[in-house]
Amino acid sequence: MQFGIFDHVDDSGLPLSDHFEARLQMVEAYEEAGFSRYHVAEHHGTPLGHAPSPGLWLAAVSQRTSRIRFGPLVYLLPLYHPLRLVEEIGMLDALSGGRLEFGYGRGISPIEMGFYGVDRAEQADRAAEVLEVVRKGLTQDRLSHQGRFFTFDDVPMMQRPVQQPHPPLWYGTNSPGSVERCAQDRLNMVTLLAGEPMRQMVAGYKAAYAASGGAPEDMPLVGVGRHIVVADSDEEALAIARPAFARWRASFVHLWEQRGADNPFVANFPKDWDAVAAAGTACAGSPATVRDFLLKDAEQGGYTYCMAQLAFGDMGVEQVRRSAQIFGSEVMPAFG
Repeated sequence: MQFGIFDHVDDSGLPLSDHFEARLQMVEAYEEAGFSRYHVAEHHGTPLGHAPSPGLWLAAVSQRTSRIRFGPLVYLLPLYHPLRLVEEIGMLDALSGGRLEFGYGRGISPIEMGFYGVDRAEQADRAAEVLEVVRKGLTQDRLSHQGRFFTFDDVPMMQRPVQQPHPPLWYGTNSPGSVERCAQDRLNMVTLLAGEPMRQMVAGYKAAYAASGGAPEDMPLVGVGRHIVVADSDEEALAIARPAFARWRASFVHLWEQRGADNPFVANFPKDWDAVAAAGTACAGSPATVRDFLLKDAEQGGYTYCMAQLAFGDMGVEQVRRSAQIFGSEVMPAFG
């Protein structure tokens, strides 16, 4: 089992410069606590994400850390010019000494895509072509491509990634239909599902990976995302988690409610911390409570990676630092 961090960099109520500094201090705490990776979301025009340029944010992260790996989860591919993205990936990998993890996707919010004038009908095709070009550009000295959206003729690739042939690839999904492709393409995969749907996603990935000839020892990570708060007692952890989650959830639904858009996932999302904990995707408590929750969750799901969201809402640096410290010293060791 490996443990990582997921961060929306969602609004905390602090001025933006203070908000960024607080989050950078939290990333330093994650590295010190022993988390293997730090993943950041990309969102636009919403308090859910104050890192609309994940590459810019991760460049700062690269200079405040020395060991923890990091990457976007995900780059919203339809919004990127692929040549620019190839160069950005190469720069980030070099700035970090080869610590970049490349998460990508087509985006789940048509509202945010609409801000950039991306036609929803073209979203999937545009994302697929951007990915094709990026993978070419990361693995070739010169880039040529002719497609529906982009054409390149013998462009020199000067910012080659440190990691060859390219940084590890990640994909986030709650859709069973994408599992087989993730396994066949050897993508690290994470889901936010819990219970039986989670178990089926993980089992489906493992089955598809084996059927495609993958060696067990080389299997990418298959994981889940969970909101987690650890404190010295259950009562203290819940006192932190409940109001912080309320603020995070308000950011989560902000655009959808503001625009009157219909999204069943958002509409049916748990209304408060107790509801999301009951759904199996969150836990706040003492080290023993969180450890027992994750041991049971991992046994049921069979996953190999847990991505904890330790900072959300208006949680402060010291609260998150303490949560990370306890997680690293008293929860992680139970998993070997």
